[in-house]
Amino acid sequence: MHQIFEPTLLLNKSICKANIKRMAERVKSWNGDFRPHFKTHQSAEVAEWFREQDVERITVSSFKMAFYFAQNGWKDITVAITATKLHAGIINELAAKINLHIIVEDEHTIVELENLLQHPVGLFIKVDTGYHRTGVDADDLVKIKKLLNGLKEAKKLIFIGFLTHAGNTYRTRSKEQLTETVELSLHRFLALKTFLKDQFPLMQLSWGDTPSCSTYNNFYGIDEFRPGNFVFYDDMQVKIGACQIRDVAVCMAAPVLAVHPQRNEIVVHAGAVHLSKERLELEDGTTSYGSVVKMNGLVWDVQQVIGPVMSLSQEHGIISVAKQFINTIKPGDLVGVIPVHSCLTANLMKKFLCTDGNFIEMMK
Repeated sequence: MHQIFEPTLLLNKSICKANIKRMAERVKSWNGDFRPHFKTHQSAEVAEWFREQDVERITVSSFKMAFYFAQNGWKDITVAITATKLHAGIINELAAKINLHIIVEDEHTIVELENLLQHPVGLFIKVDTGYHRTGVDADDLVKIKKLLNGLKEAKKLIFIGFLTHAGNTYRTRSKEQLTETVELSLHRFLALKTFLKDQFPLMQLSWGDTPSCSTYNNFYGIDEFRPGNFVFYDDMQVKIGACQIRDVAVCMAAPVLAVHPQRNEIVVHAGAVHLSKERLELEDGTTSYGSVVKMNGLVWDVQQVIGPVMSLSQEHGIISVAKQFINTIKPGDLVGVIPVHSCLTANLMKKFLCTDGNFIEMMK
C-alpha cells in the first residue's frame, strides 16, 4: 500500500464510473446530446472512462485544456470560456486539427475573429440566464440580434446556437429552491428558440451545470448538456442536494499533526494550497472548508463524519471534532476531507491516488 505522509487526493474509480454512467443515462432520457465538461478531472485517463458511455464530444474551460485533450485523441471540443481576438492564434492551431467550438458575447469580437481566423469554427453565443457572470442577457433580444446580424455573412464563424451556464443553481440549498431557479432560467433560455426559430431553425441550445442535471427531470427543448462536477461531486453538491455523500468520488487524505482534546480540535496537514478556500456556510452559522471522515487504509468511511474543517492557513487545517471521536485520533493518523469544491481541489493537487493504489496524472 502506498505510504501517505502528505496531503494526497484519493479517487474511488468505482464511484466515479458510476457517476459518469448515471449522468449519461439521465441525458439520454432527455433525448439530448451529452458533452461533459472535463475541467473537473483534467485527466486523459479519467476521460477514457467517458468513452465507455459512448461520449465523443467534450467541453473544456481553456484553450490550453483543449490542446491537452486534443493531443489525447478527442476530436470535437467546445471551449467554454469567452473567446476574444487574443485567442485567434491558438484557435487557428486547434481548428486545423479538430472540430472546435468557441463562445462569444460581443459583436466587435465577431468582426475581429472573422478577419483573423484561418479555419471554420463552430460558434455559440453565450447568454446569461440568471447567473450574472458572463454572457448577453437572455432577454436582450436587441443585442442578440446584433450579434446574429454580424454572423450572417461570416465564413469562418459558423453559428451553432446559444450556450448558458446556470451557475445560479449553486446558490440553492434545497431541491425546491433548485427547481424554482432552474425553471426561471430554463424559461428564459427556451424563449430564444421561440423568438428566433424562423430565422435559425437548426440552432441548438447548450445547457450546463451539475446541480440541475443531477436533480431536475423536466428538461425539454435543450439540445446539449455540459455538466462537469458530477464526475466527482463534492461537499457543496451534497449540501445543495445534488448527490449523497456516498456519491463523492474524491477525498483528501490528510495527516494528523496535533490533537487538542481540551478544545475538541485536531490540526491536519491540509491547507488552502490543497483544499482551496472555497467554503460553505452551515445551518448553525459556522463556516466549513470540508467535511472530515474516518479513514480505513485508502478508503474513506462516509458513515463516520468527524466534523467540519473550520479554518485554513496555507498548509494547515483546523478541524472541530465531535466529542465521541476526539480520543480515537492521534498524531500520525490519517483523516479524510471531503472537499467543498472538487474542481478547485483537483486543480491544486494535479494528480490522484486511486483507492486501488495506482496514481492518475492530470494535465500539468
